[in-house]
Amino acid sequence: MKIEQLDIPPSTIEFLQKNGYVSLYPPQEKTVKAGLLEGQSILVSAPTASGKTLLAILAIIKHLSEKRGKIVYLSPLKALASEKFNEFKKLDSVDLGKNMKIQISTGDFDVSDKNLGQNDILVLTNEKMDSIIRQGAEWIDQISLVIADEVHLLGDDDRGPTLEIVLTKLKLLPQRPQILALSATVTNADEIADWLECKLVHSEWRPVPLSEGVYDQGIVTMQDRKKFEIQTSIRGPPVDLGLDSLNNGGQAILFAETRTRSVSLATKASEAVAKTLNNEEKEMLEKISQKILDDNEHTELVKTLASLIKNGVAFHHAGLNPNCRDLIESEFRNKRIKILASTPTLAAGVNLPARRVVIANVSRYDAKYGANKPISILEYKQLCGRAGRPQYDKYGEAIIVGNSNSDEIFDYYINGIPEPISSKLTGDKALRIHLLSFVSTNPGIKGEDIVEFFSKTLSGSQERKTTIKFHIQISLRYLESEDFVKQKGGRYIATEFGKRTSTLYIDPLTAVLFRKSLENISTKGHTLGLLHIITISEDFFPKFSLRNKDYEFLSTLIENYADQLIEPISEYDCNRSLLAIHSWINESSEIFLSDNFGIESGDMHRMTETADWLIHALYEIAKLEKKDDILTEIYDLRSRILYGIKEELVDLVKIKGIGRIRARILFKNGIKTTEDLSKISIDRLAKIDKIGLVIAENIKTHLKKIR
Repeated sequence: MKIEQLDIPPSTIEFLQKNGYVSLYPPQEKTVKAGLLEGQSILVSAPTASGKTLLAILAIIKHLSEKRGKIVYLSPLKALASEKFNEFKKLDSVDLGKNMKIQISTGDFDVSDKNLGQNDILVLTNEKMDSIIRQGAEWIDQISLVIADEVHLLGDDDRGPTLEIVLTKLKLLPQRPQILALSATVTNADEIADWLECKLVHSEWRPVPLSEGVYDQGIVTMQDRKKFEIQTSIRGPPVDLGLDSLNNGGQAILFAETRTRSVSLATKASEAVAKTLNNEEKEMLEKISQKILDDNEHTELVKTLASLIKNGVAFHHAGLNPNCRDLIESEFRNKRIKILASTPTLAAGVNLPARRVVIANVSRYDAKYGANKPISILEYKQLCGRAGRPQYDKYGEAIIVGNSNSDEIFDYYINGIPEPISSKLTGDKALRIHLLSFVSTNPGIKGEDIVEFFSKTLSGSQERKTTIKFHIQISLRYLESEDFVKQKGGRYIATEFGKRTSTLYIDPLTAVLFRKSLENISTKGHTLGLLHIITISEDFFPKFSLRNKDYEFLSTLIENYADQLIEPISEYDCNRSLLAIHSWINESSEIFLSDNFGIESGDMHRMTETADWLIHALYEIAKLEKKDDILTEIYDLRSRILYGIKEELVDLVKIKGIGRIRARILFKNGIKTTEDLSKISIDRLAKIDKIGLVIAENIKTHLKKIR
């Protein structure tokens, strides 16, 4: 089917053709014929790169051209949300008879964000949508189209329950919005479609055929049983497989089981890849390498990355900050980086295909089990999905590195059927969080109505009603015992504490820890104690366990700051993240954090984001508990966490454009407060290191706004 045959406005057909869309792929055609443009709810279960984004665009165009209600696009990841936001923003240029307004929102879970309701398209993470529902935003009743991406993540322990609850609530809205659910190919897609009340469009078609195989002892055996030999070297099989792809004109992603292994694989590949580069490529990679050094502190990790990029190789993992990761992804797409060694998180995120994907190891460390364990078939298929670039390759290859066990790998992974998606909603943590949220937004609800709602979730369609009722009763008992909800005559209502916990978007266990800790605080000066309760809370992430050499460091810290503790603790009650955050707010550099605690800038970035959210939640609970005497300390600690500064700089960072480095420079120059800033002339301010005229003028402008 050609694009011009679609029942959409001519201006949009022209727009799509200009953007390279001429004909529909088979899964796209099937979806259109299933009623996508007539408002039919559909679950599309199809491989990566089979054109699911175009289906989202078509549904959006149809809704906007008919001036229907609001459109919500749901993403599991911030990076993916940003990618789609930029994609949909291009629709701005199309004449649809109205000015299209689009907004992205992925953070600040307890902020109602009243402006969101003024937009036609909202790109949100699943958690943000959940928090908006908890806030009771009025515009929810205007939603007429829900596009849910990566729906196979319903089976994910961490992300699945929130997505499940959000989809349950949205499909039950009185106006019954159209749902376009997009998923990788899953075994029980028909069951998910039935639950969502969607038609199922299932397809195995890919624009670039994918072939899977196993490497063993220098020979690759593909699924059609064709074999080919790989030139082996001391670099090891994963790198040899990557170089083989490169020699045949294709890029490669090497999936490693740990961060250390990803760096090791990239290092082993670098010298060989460097020999394949022409002068123009070397020149460009030199500039990219320099950019990495210019924009980041020179930790060992950053220096290693910069030196590898010169050779056309990079690694990608959560220890790198977002700037580094974005640059690597962009340069890999531009084909300047030839081989990328990555941890598996890349497969769940942005669209980054290569001709060949190499799975260096099918085992992963699982913290819950405390040991290595084989990855699931579903995860393996997700890794495979990165193989084959529609614009560049005629085929894609996914190769597992075996170890004299190729027959087993073939049987289990290559010929195996992915595990069916099963709900994780009735796990203790997920249920107490979402049960409290449901009671909070439905005051006076009867016990049987709670059970009725949860029976309409995916869990409700997969488990017996009596089992769900049993789980709910246990969770309700806990919520009652900790004063989150009250019950009278079989009806439930959330207390003020319960409502605030729900809108703050924290686990009830975290709220209980915060409340109990606040009971023990009567005076100011509890910085270390406050950081301790945040870093041990259920919601804090990432938590790094202590290494042998950290115990002495921590013991000294506790001894030196004993007067700041809320209650006595030992080093065994702490984690390495506490050491890192305490150092961070005392202006330690990224180099210090990396060298002393093994905490990289990407880890610190996520820690400060999480700690910022949790310190805000602690502040709100302190307000609720009328702990007015420590509110200022908690408020200032939030600034210290956000900027990584000592207490003396808190006043200066209130000004936009002044971060930890400029604030410290100003302080050293005798400018210690916003009052001092107001007295200094623009010319004198501009002469201070790292300021300059433009920044000086901006500082003065912002100063007027806040004074």
